[in-house]
Amino acid sequence: MTLSPYQGGRRLLSISAAVGAAGLALTALGSALDPRRAVYAYLVAFVYWLGIALGALILLGSLHASSAKWSVVLRRFLEHVPAVLPLFAVLFVPIVLGRHQLFPWADPGALEGELREAVAHKARYLNVPFFVARAAFYFVCWIAVAHFLRAWSLRQDAAGGVTLTRWQRRLGAGSLPLLGLTASFAAFDWIMSIDPRFYSTIFGVYWWAGSFMGAFAVTNVAAFATRGDPSQFGAHMNLDHFHALGKYLLAFVAFWAYIAFSQFMLIWIANVPEEVPWYILRINGGWLWVGVFLVLFHFLVPFFALLQRAVTRSPRRLALVSVGLLVVHWVDLYWLIMPHLDARGPRLSPWDLTAFVGVGGVAVAFTVWRMRGTLAIPVRDPYLEVSLRYLPR
Repeated sequence: MTLSPYQGGRRLLSISAAVGAAGLALTALGSALDPRRAVYAYLVAFVYWLGIALGALILLGSLHASSAKWSVVLRRFLEHVPAVLPLFAVLFVPIVLGRHQLFPWADPGALEGELREAVAHKARYLNVPFFVARAAFYFVCWIAVAHFLRAWSLRQDAAGGVTLTRWQRRLGAGSLPLLGLTASFAAFDWIMSIDPRFYSTIFGVYWWAGSFMGAFAVTNVAAFATRGDPSQFGAHMNLDHFHALGKYLLAFVAFWAYIAFSQFMLIWIANVPEEVPWYILRINGGWLWVGVFLVLFHFLVPFFALLQRAVTRSPRRLALVSVGLLVVHWVDLYWLIMPHLDARGPRLSPWDLTAFVGVGGVAVAFTVWRMRGTLAIPVRDPYLEVSLRYLPR
């Protein structure tokens, strides 16, 4: 196949970078005016966008592990999305600087009573030096896996052959346990430890399930948006590719609901004093209606929509459902984090928007920058022709 390197996206890069820089600047201003509210909004935005990048990396590793051939045509996009992870290592700095606003364990001397005892009991794990060291380890692992999977794929565009395919498959399969564990511990550290008394071994899977669903949703939107551009991957996908992505999206909508219900059911039935208050906070006041919204629009509505072949085989309709799920995924993370700031219910703030577009804008700009000058599909992958002619049996 003859294909020129992608040279477009300059306008998107410029607009995303400008919007992202403005959003981050306004969020920094917000941290001076209302530091606790601003850093909470920043954390929601950070774990949202980072989760999508990690979801794409885990999806890429899973496709390599399964020796999937149908997905070769869209694989390059999945290689570009995790290439943004070095940027997130830099964007993690404000969370470290704002740790006293987010994490009670970061200032144990100011705590009293039961919370002080809980933090003291977990002090060997919940302390600032170990927290930073763990984050550094997570990012090193993620960046290394993402770098080699992308670099070997790009090298194959010139070298061809099957050797680099074997390397990618071995790394993709071998890295999955590491990626799963580090993503889970990142969720423990950055989200769950906002309440040091609460613990759930399934919490990391909950974040990972939503993020993995988000990676599929972003892929659907990007594929639809690039269908008219022959230099991009969406133009080379047929309806069966979209149908397959829609089925996977349906599966992980259901998987998220299964994990969410399993965590709630087990904690509620066990009635452990350290665990139940986390849910009591979220089923009282205004937060109850956020939970109802998630049941409806994170599971029931998209589940029944994606059961329809008319949706999964229509790139436009699939993209619309995916956009809706991306919005609801942000609400889900808001519901996980914000009740610790205000137990009465959701109180939207300008910093929610500035942080979201700030982190998202620079992430999109960085991704587009990494895409420019590369081929949109792996043109010398030995299974590309099989992927282009994909027809489910």
